[in-house]
Amino acid sequence: MKVISAAEAAKLVKSGDSLVISGSGGGHAVPETPLAAIEHRFLAEGQPRDLTVCHVVGIGDRKTGTGADHFGHEGLIKRSVTSALVDSPRLVPMARDHKIESYTIPQGVLSQLMRDIAGGRPGLITKTGLHTFIDPRQRGGRQSDTAKEDLIELMTIDGEEWLRFKPLKFNVAFLRGTTADEDGNISMEQEALFGEPLSMAQATKRSGGIVIVQVKRMARAGSLNAKTVKIPGILVDYVVVDPHQKQTFHTDYDPTYSGELRGMAGSVKPLPFGPRKIVARRAAMELEPGAICNLGAGISTGISPVAAEEGILNRMSLTNEQGFIGGAPVTGPDSGAAQNYDALIDAPYQFDFYDGGGLDIAFLSFGEVDSAGNVNVSRFADKIIGVGGFINISQNAKKVVFSGTFTAGGLEIDCANGSLRINTDGKHARFVKAVEQICYNAAFAQKEGRQALFVTERAVMRPIDGQIEIIEIAPGIDLEQDVIAKMGFRPRVSPQLKRMDRRLFVPEPMNLEADLDAKQHAREGLRVVN
Repeated sequence: MKVISAAEAAKLVKSGDSLVISGSGGGHAVPETPLAAIEHRFLAEGQPRDLTVCHVVGIGDRKTGTGADHFGHEGLIKRSVTSALVDSPRLVPMARDHKIESYTIPQGVLSQLMRDIAGGRPGLITKTGLHTFIDPRQRGGRQSDTAKEDLIELMTIDGEEWLRFKPLKFNVAFLRGTTADEDGNISMEQEALFGEPLSMAQATKRSGGIVIVQVKRMARAGSLNAKTVKIPGILVDYVVVDPHQKQTFHTDYDPTYSGELRGMAGSVKPLPFGPRKIVARRAAMELEPGAICNLGAGISTGISPVAAEEGILNRMSLTNEQGFIGGAPVTGPDSGAAQNYDALIDAPYQFDFYDGGGLDIAFLSFGEVDSAGNVNVSRFADKIIGVGGFINISQNAKKVVFSGTFTAGGLEIDCANGSLRINTDGKHARFVKAVEQICYNAAFAQKEGRQALFVTERAVMRPIDGQIEIIEIAPGIDLEQDVIAKMGFRPRVSPQLKRMDRRLFVPEPMNLEADLDAKQHAREGLRVVN
């Protein structure tokens, strides 16, 4: 193992190389310093060129210039393989305009695929992605017309359909930890999450490539607690030391993110009252005592502060796809982290649990929904988001609660006396005649016996028999004018249409703990009767 500068690390990348990069979202375990050095070298020398860049999760602060955005120059990048582009805005127009080969693959698939590459296996065989735009019978995960290679194959095994995600090869891995000892052993004690660093290092070695790890500090050989080592030195070729390494792009260091400390009561900030809180509260009403849940990105992360405010965080297990179990997933620019968690595991193992049906309830955001109940979160005309862990989670959880405001772009509301009034509606409809890309296939889910619910600030709906049915509307809302007229299709209306709970529309806490107690008592009573 050699300690080198970021500039020296950048020179190890050759034109045409395939890179795999660790990290998540807004700077969690992202090796920012050598990535910036690659960009600087390209702008100064025109080298390296035509890179393939793979990262499991979107990486960047959603502003230009960090994470994968360092590769956002014509000629520098040839192909992007990731679960999300939204964090790197320079790459979005390059994919949209077909200037790069762009693939967005489910996060869990890429996460688990790292292990299969490391083990020399023929790729990942899974049902995740069937009957969505990931399926090669639809788009095969492609987001640009220049993406010609088939990375996904449809297979039949024992009469059942499966997808094979083909193995990739990596010339260089750029990873991040906290401390490296003189033998190259890497610990991650100040990182907010782990991700796939061990699997990425092993996969790169299997491919005959080199492993470069950015760290904050160095230690003497043999001084690290062996159990804290996440990447053994036998897998590490070079270390880049950045003493100014921040925990995330937004936060220098928060010991509650790294699990060193548990935050005091009240450390989870409550959501301000508004449409997003109304939606998060109504979604939280679907929580069950003892349920194992996932909180997805976006509006669904609001369930965490709602549960904290209501004092019910300990009544169920909240998880997220980055590997956290228990505690409170973080909202805002540091989303992806968690506080006061019970356990943190490597992401591939979390997705094993998800894919195996371990989730009782998944809370996910939606972008647009069509008349059959299909959901799109990945692409909207010129805006390419990607799918993240959405498909793994929605396709395997027993129940999915999709959350979002009814319209998007400028929605303004008023609440008074437990009722809702729309002052200014959003410019963009979210319930449309047909979605651009299918990320959740309602017919396939219903065939497999999985439940779904759509929660908005003014109505609650469910998919049933190939249609969307409205089952609740907010007090003060006109069904025809405020709901149906704003949809791109005419939905069914339940004969038992109900009013949404008035507690949703007042700023004070809802006392959801009493609701959970009632559910618990009802469950225990049913158990006694049975």
